[in-house]
Amino acid sequence: MDDLTARDKAILALEGRSFTGPGAKERVIREQLGLAPVRYYQLLNALLDDPRALAHAPVTVNRLRRIRESRRAER
Repeated sequence: MDDLTARDKAILALEGRSFTGPGAKERVIREQLGLAPVRYYQLLNALLDDPRALAHAPVTVNRLRRIRESRRAER
């Protein structure tokens, strides 16, 4: 069932890491994934709704879903 691409897996792995600040994370996104941060977050948001991502990294996906929902509720 785990048919995620290598890029999708790398995005989920990156979200499991901690960074000293947003600049450090954006630098890693550009250098390791070759993506603009905006595109990275678009792909990440789509992954949060993908059952394959949930099966691959349930803790990370559920944590990010909770954050996304709390931000939506604030609006």
